[in-house]
Amino acid sequence: MDDIISLVFLIGIPAVLFLLGFVFGGMNHHRHLQDLEAREQRLSHFTVSQIKSFPAGEIGNSAPQLIIAETVVGSDYLKSFLGGLRNIFGGEVRSFQGLIDRARREATLRVMEEAERLGYNAVCNLRLETADVGGRGNNKKNKIVMASIIAYGTAYHASA
Repeated sequence: MDDIISLVFLIGIPAVLFLLGFVFGGMNHHRHLQDLEAREQRLSHFTVSQIKSFPAGEIGNSAPQLIIAETVVGSDYLKSFLGGLRNIFGGEVRSFQGLIDRARREATLRVMEEAERLGYNAVCNLRLETADVGGRGNNKKNKIVMASIIAYGTAYHASA
């Protein structure tokens, strides 16, 4: 009987925690992706480019303005654990690539939403910069992976 109880504690509890992380982490991930897609669809009329200058003849009468947005998207414990295992054996950690992609999309959308809130309908010279907020310097205790993206661009009125 004691063997069964110890087996439940050794295998059952980690298995339940693993399953909970998988289910709720996946739900959070898919909910964020759906939110990103809905916001991208709502802003599909918005012009965004990475060129350094305004398109010829496209600028309206009001002054362009610098727009800055930032976002930090963190990984869940399960993905961080599995990424750590993948790191041991080597190879590409695809879940972290998805994390960075979500952070880039979120930061870009925040720039677009701020520009729209200020009355602009286009952004040029959009730039995305990354920053390390996970503290992966000398502190090996912090194993949570985070993607921090700072997005900035010049908002302007594109003439129709």
